[in-house]
Amino acid sequence: MTLSFTGWQKRTLLVLAGFAVLALFALAFTAGRVSAAPSYPGSSSADAGFARDMQAHHHQAVEMSMIVRDEVDDETVKAVAYDIVTTQQQQAGQMYAWLEEWGLAQSSSQPRMEWMAEASGDHAGMEMGSGGESMLLPNGLMPGMATDEQLDDLRSATGDDAARQFLELMIVHHEAGVDMAAAGAELAATDQVRELARKIEAGQQAEITLMQGMLDDL
Repeated sequence: MTLSFTGWQKRTLLVLAGFAVLALFALAFTAGRVSAAPSYPGSSSADAGFARDMQAHHHQAVEMSMIVRDEVDDETVKAVAYDIVTTQQQQAGQMYAWLEEWGLAQSSSQPRMEWMAEASGDHAGMEMGSGGESMLLPNGLMPGMATDEQLDDLRSATGDDAARQFLELMIVHHEAGVDMAAAGAELAATDQVRELARKIEAGQQAEITLMQGMLDDL
């Protein structure tokens, strides 16, 4: 049987076919946009936890370096302090920008360092206990962080005494930073976080060796 269409029927079919083609294009475009949308880490992810906690760690390292920079005579100690300020300020800014890009708050109700619970190995004694207790120190600080009293003592010190206190505090600070960075490199899901974590781990480990030698020479 041969179908025949009148002129208006043909025009109607052409219009409907056009709408169908447009609908297919719209569907394909929408699907492409959805599939291309970036997938960002969540607020409770290791990526976000690392970015928040390492920022806090970096901020105190910068603070200690700024305190001692003008109080010591040793040019090598001054150079180390300056390097810590410039490097860690840049890295902290990078982590701040990540959280902004991911649409996440800079702070969280999640306890600090909880994201490290699944890391393998012992991270400077920061492993979670069998009951899942906090990794924080009894005083509530993250491992490696100087207390207010230690910071006050550093502010009051001058010369070689300031240099010695700074190196002692910063070595402990870096040791904890290395372990946090190792956990970040292991647990983070995004390449950019893992890359920065590995960079921090290597850089601070090298600075620990340098500062230990400087401390021995004082």
